[in-house]
Amino acid sequence: MINDFASASQACLAFLRERLGFRSWMVTRTEGEDWIVLSADDEGYGIKAGQVFRWSDTCCSRMVLGQGPNVAPDAREVPVYARSPFGRQFDIGAYIGVPLRRADGSLFGTLCAIDPRPQPSGIVEEQPMLELMAGLLGSLLSAELAGAGALRRAERAETEAMRDPLTHLYNRRGWTMLLNREEERCQRYGHPACVVSIDVDDIQWINETEGDAAGDMLLERAGVALTSLARGSDVVARLDGDEFAMLLMECDIYDGRAMLQRVEATLAHYGVKASLGVAVRQPGYDLNETFALADAEMAAAKRSRKTLN
Repeated sequence: MINDFASASQACLAFLRERLGFRSWMVTRTEGEDWIVLSADDEGYGIKAGQVFRWSDTCCSRMVLGQGPNVAPDAREVPVYARSPFGRQFDIGAYIGVPLRRADGSLFGTLCAIDPRPQPSGIVEEQPMLELMAGLLGSLLSAELAGAGALRRAERAETEAMRDPLTHLYNRRGWTMLLNREEERCQRYGHPACVVSIDVDDIQWINETEGDAAGDMLLERAGVALTSLARGSDVVARLDGDEFAMLLMECDIYDGRAMLQRVEATLAHYGVKASLGVAVRQPGYDLNETFALADAEMAAAKRSRKTLN
C-alpha cells in the first residue's frame, strides 16, 4: 500500500525505471554539503539508500542552479555535467534531474536518474511527466512534514509515564523509545540531528558532604536549566544518577556546537558544573551511535577536567 513518502518514492522509482529505463533512479535530500540518497532503484552503479555524496560535486546541484538541462539525453555533451566530480566518478551517458520542493518552495532534494549510455533525444518530451511526479512526491512530503509535530506530540503523550520522578524529564526508557522513533524519521527524510551528553560534576562529593537533599536539588536545577533550552521537538532526559542527554532535531554540527556553549552557560547560571559532549548524526550512523560518540566526547572532557584539577 502506498501511504507515505517512502513507499511512494519507491513506487515512483519502479514506475520510472519500467517506463524510461536508466540504470539508477534516486530520490535524494540535500542537507548542507551532503547529498543523501533516501531511496534508490539501482542496477549496475551500486548506489544504495543511505549513501552520501558531496552536493556541490553532483549534476543535480548544477541542474538546480539552471546550469544544465533537466533531461540530458547525452550528458557528455553538457560540459557542466561532464566535468562534475560525480560525472567523473560514475560513467554517465544520460542524466535526468528535477527538484523536489517543500510546501514553502525551498529545495528538499531531487528526483534523478543516470545511465551509462546516451538515450534517444525524444526522452526530453518526458519532462512534464517527471515534473508532475516530483510535484506529487513533494506534496506528500510536505503533508508528512507538516504532520510531524502532531506525531511527536502523540509520541510524547505515549511516553508520559516514562518520567524521572525527581526532575520530571524522560527516563532512560523514554529516551530510548523517542530516540528510536526519531531515527526512523531521520532515515526516511534525511533529517540532521545532534545529541548532547551531559554529566553533572561532583554529585557524589556533594551527597557525601552536604547530604542527599543537596545533591537532589543540584540535579533538579540541572533539569530546569536543560528544559529551558529545549524546543518543542527536542528531547531532554535524565538517564541515570548524574547523567543527562538532549536530542536536538534539525540541528547540524554548527548548531550543535552553539547549543553546547549555551548549555554550559545556562548550567553555570543555575550553579551546575558539568562535563559535556556533542555529536551530529551522519548518514550511515544512527542516533544510538551518535549518542555513543557524544558520550565518548563527554567522558574525554570529564577526564580532562579531572586532570586539570
